[in-house]
Amino acid sequence: MKTVLARGVAFLLVVVFVCSPVWATCGGGGGGGGGGTSGSGSNTGPNPVVYHVPWKMPPAETDKAITEGLILYWFPASKEEVMKSSLRESRDLSLYAGQCVTMQLADNRLANAEKLVGGSTLPVAVLATPDGNTVSKLENTGGKLKVTDVEKLVGSEVKKREASLDEKLKDAKAKAAADKAAAVELYKAVAAEKCMFPKKAKAAVGELKKLGEQNIGSVQAAPNFDPKVTASIVKAMKRGLVAENNAQYLAAEKLYLQARTIDPADPAPLRYLAELHRHHIGDWEKAKMEFHQILDMPADPLSRAVALHGLGKITIHEGEFKKGLGLMEQSVAEFPLALAYRNLAVYWNSEGDLVQGNTYTEKALAMDPQDPYNLVFAAVFMAASGKKEEALKVAMANIDLLPASYNLAAIFAQNGQRGRALSILKRHFYEYERYQAVREKEMMEARVDAVFDSLRHDPDFMALTRFADGKLPMPMSPKQVAAPMRMDN
Repeated sequence: MKTVLARGVAFLLVVVFVCSPVWATCGGGGGGGGGGTSGSGSNTGPNPVVYHVPWKMPPAETDKAITEGLILYWFPASKEEVMKSSLRESRDLSLYAGQCVTMQLADNRLANAEKLVGGSTLPVAVLATPDGNTVSKLENTGGKLKVTDVEKLVGSEVKKREASLDEKLKDAKAKAAADKAAAVELYKAVAAEKCMFPKKAKAAVGELKKLGEQNIGSVQAAPNFDPKVTASIVKAMKRGLVAENNAQYLAAEKLYLQARTIDPADPAPLRYLAELHRHHIGDWEKAKMEFHQILDMPADPLSRAVALHGLGKITIHEGEFKKGLGLMEQSVAEFPLALAYRNLAVYWNSEGDLVQGNTYTEKALAMDPQDPYNLVFAAVFMAASGKKEEALKVAMANIDLLPASYNLAAIFAQNGQRGRALSILKRHFYEYERYQAVREKEMMEARVDAVFDSLRHDPDFMALTRFADGKLPMPMSPKQVAAPMRMDN
């Protein structure tokens, strides 16, 4: 058993973030949108991934213990499996992740790994209770785990538990007239299961109100797991993401709205809408409303993390720096996003704390060392720290990366290449960005960004950024201009 675990899963800490599209989101001058998961090859093409399963790394000692629901453990056998497994994409598993089923990547660092895996050959999926007891296990077939089988594994247990609640509801209804107290207790027991079973809990809350119970709260609507509904939503979402990737933003908005209408309890369409409004269209009022809706509904960790990051970005731009920082710290605590790590690096560098800035930059790079957006982002800080030639090599190697134009311009500016910096910055404003509302925010950020200090009083730079919205304060002290303030839009 120990040999199997050591051979199969010890690599996860250094590999899994590299190969998962969820953690490899692009940012810091190129990225955002795509539901918060843009920047991966799986998010492009005619059949992009739209439902990334929010698999978490094994918990650290400081993490809050899971006390309710179920935990689905995935013990992969190899790096290749993590990269290619069908378990990476699933609407059902993504929705379960918002209903107290924790999606957990596991390896031999997990305290009860041997107990859960037993004599099984990896890969294996194990559904367990928070106290570590196995509920059911799925062995591999031909060395692979199929996502449809894993969905059935979780779905079967959920249905079994749902049937138990149906019995309690039935029993409570029968006792309501003769034994009100007993009926109330049964209904409260069902209402307490609102995380995993919101539909049943809502029915119980309704009955409790009929029996005169007060202050019992409300329950959100339950998502629809019907396969036909899933097929319709996934189809609309994929078409929407293809449109978004092709800069057809209004078409994308229409398709995401269509998916949201099919199932308003599914947070994913709302997340894609919010990121579209935040990043591409620049309607931050809509984006804020949508992000808050995600946080107010049962939502998976990835959706919550994207919402917290988006609100953090907007809050910082509106001048509430500490509040925005707190939101982005909450984002990475909820679910790690390279996008949020990069923006945390920007924040601390702008505060003159180069140690923390470097720490967050390294965390972003560790998640995907080959991601060109990560590399360009890191190169901006290379240039700022004096490694100008190294930074320039990275810029030239990625010169055609349109979404990274802002940070490419920053590298050229810090290397004294005024003409190229202005040309690339113009490309950012008028080729990459399509909406004036976004340009206004981007131009303001450029005006206060330390990486453009050499251009700050250049009449051509001032003309290029003439639509700056004026919401960020102009730099007034060395602390404020110590490092780039550019945050992914």
